[in-house]
Amino acid sequence: MTQTPTPAPRRRMLKSVRLVFNNGHSVVNGVLRDISDTGARVSVENGLSLPDEVKLVLDDGGSHQCIIVRRELKELGLRFT
Repeated sequence: MTQTPTPAPRRRMLKSVRLVFNNGHSVVNGVLRDISDTGARVSVENGLSLPDEVKLVLDDGGSHQCIIVRRELKELGLRFT
């Protein structure tokens, strides 16, 4: 019997972030809502038009390569790769 992995604890945030894609030629601004060791939740103006893989760039200079695992019009669930 396989166990479902325990989700990583999320830390609530309210910070500006950028989602970068198209080999760094395209950027969408967003708001980081929460983050964990394995992923993040980001609010955006329109999440439906983004590709499946993006780079999450934080204001402190940190970044994470991500796969979009949950997509709504104004919110994305990201998993770090």
